[in-house]
Amino acid sequence: MELGRRRLRLGDLPERTWQPGNLAIPLKNLLLSGKMASNVEAPERWYLALLGFAEHFRTSSPPKIRLCVHCLQAVFQFKPPQRIEARTHLQLGSVLYHHTKNSELARSHLEKAWFISQQVPQFEDVKFEAASILSELFCQQNLVDSAKPLLRKAIQISQQTPYWHCRLLFQLAQLHTLEKDLVSACDLLGVGAEYARVVGSEYTRALFLLSKGMLLLMERKLGEVHPLLTLCGGTIVENWQGNPIQKESLRVFFLVLQVTHYLDAGQVKSVKPCLKQLQQCIQTISTLHDDEILPSNPADLFHWLPKEHMCVLVYLVTVMHSMQAGYLEKAQKYTDKALMQLEKLKMLDCSPILSTFQVILLEHIIMCRLVTGHKATALQEISQVCQLCQQSPRLFTNHAAQLHTLLGLYCISVNCMDNAEAQFTTALRLTTHQELWTYIVTNLASVYIREGNRHQELYSLLERINPDHNFPVSSHCLRAAAFYIRGLLSFFQGRYNEAKRFLRETLKMSNAEDLNRLTACSLVLLGHIFYVLGNHRESNNMVVPAMQLASKIPDMSVQLWSSALAFTERNDLNKALGNNIDAHEAAQMHQNFSQQLLQDHIAACSLPEHNLISWTDGPPPVQIQAQNGPTTSLASLL
Repeated sequence: MELGRRRLRLGDLPERTWQPGNLAIPLKNLLLSGKMASNVEAPERWYLALLGFAEHFRTSSPPKIRLCVHCLQAVFQFKPPQRIEARTHLQLGSVLYHHTKNSELARSHLEKAWFISQQVPQFEDVKFEAASILSELFCQQNLVDSAKPLLRKAIQISQQTPYWHCRLLFQLAQLHTLEKDLVSACDLLGVGAEYARVVGSEYTRALFLLSKGMLLLMERKLGEVHPLLTLCGGTIVENWQGNPIQKESLRVFFLVLQVTHYLDAGQVKSVKPCLKQLQQCIQTISTLHDDEILPSNPADLFHWLPKEHMCVLVYLVTVMHSMQAGYLEKAQKYTDKALMQLEKLKMLDCSPILSTFQVILLEHIIMCRLVTGHKATALQEISQVCQLCQQSPRLFTNHAAQLHTLLGLYCISVNCMDNAEAQFTTALRLTTHQELWTYIVTNLASVYIREGNRHQELYSLLERINPDHNFPVSSHCLRAAAFYIRGLLSFFQGRYNEAKRFLRETLKMSNAEDLNRLTACSLVLLGHIFYVLGNHRESNNMVVPAMQLASKIPDMSVQLWSSALAFTERNDLNKALGNNIDAHEAAQMHQNFSQQLLQDHIAACSLPEHNLISWTDGPPPVQIQAQNGPTTSLASLL
């Protein structure tokens, strides 16, 4: 099973292909524009000199931002014309915003740039750049109500400037997305798609539509998603003739949405053709020469993600698929590759989406570690997620529920059931995501089953995740897991025929979509039921394939359970059938698994990070105190 379907915030909606950080670019545009009056020719020389010094200081290693700012401020001593004044305010605001913590001074310069530039005709670049950066600064200061009207006004007056009109629409849609106002964001993206069509930019139209499709998937509006993706993937993307990297990036965007849609529905087998296409597509992109893209239509000056980011993203969805299918060694392999790539990228790029990718990858590898019997490593990686979330309040807000869910899973693995309940309860309080909510409830139900004395709470939960009636989500995987939980409860209550019905339903569903972990768990539990009923041969027929599948995954807990059952069965089969079946191999296997789990259990519980199991409120603790050692035994884990 997988941690509830994570929504990839690929919403860093499309960006422009170049960024205006270079101070020399605006100067060049200014000098070549022919707009300056002849009486300004003398100031051009001092302006050029000051701007050249400012750019030199900005690009020094390390950057000398204070000297850069002094050079730009000196421009005002010459009482420059409005064009130079507005552009210099923009440059100062941009440098202060991106390179210092003096947000108030940055805001003052950007507001002046925005105000002055509106009085100067044909000055769109400065005017809309100022509005764009100023709205970013407002959002950083939690002044969203100031950012939105500013962007709306800029959008209103930019309709004759296709590039800026599209960029500002993307930016306002992004702002609504971060506020979780997906309806308004979708409306804006729809407006952008129609505008792009009118100005003849099918490429940017596809970006708007795919971005809208991503948000519709988040809203679960599948009826609207399907025709939109069909239009994009089958018509616009394939028919568009343009830069090969741009075209392939549209394909990647489209295929990522398709793959995540399948995975969200728990359709691990059905997704394989799309996933293969996606992997082939990213290989194609990696072979293309990354030339500077200078399309003739200014509305095409966008891209979705840099090529390197797309590579990490494809690794990520591959990990998601491998985790859900139970190919844990493959998941670990691709996680390692993706994390190495991320480390390289983060040395050069501070984009927030890289930290989001890193956290999602860690969430998946943590689940792998717990399944494969590496709890101590999983706990240290949970602590790493905590550290990443400490650095970004927004990241913590988006991942707090997942973090507490992971801690709940860790608590189950070390048999700290009270802490597991507390972690899952906290996660339920923090999430509004239906799939994650269902996943948490399923695991919380397993805690109540193991405790054996929480009948009222258990039945209340089971009513809300009844796989036979009004199951809350469309996920094939989660519904199969709900059948397994019903089978587990019936087994503990001694209702074996009912348990077999539920487990056979789980097997049918898990086999249909290659959900290997659920298959292994169901087989070994069915084997246990047949053993209790005295049908040793049928029990053995269940346990042997369960052991083989668990070994392939590898799932340490199922291997321990099935090897213990196999050892007992083979002894009984010797007596019942008069066969000379040697149980020594099963006994040795069981002992080996027991020792590995015990050593890992002791190592995990001895770590200072183990105290995270007590954290249920507020941001992650900054310091974690060491504790005396493990408080549970291996025997209690079986």
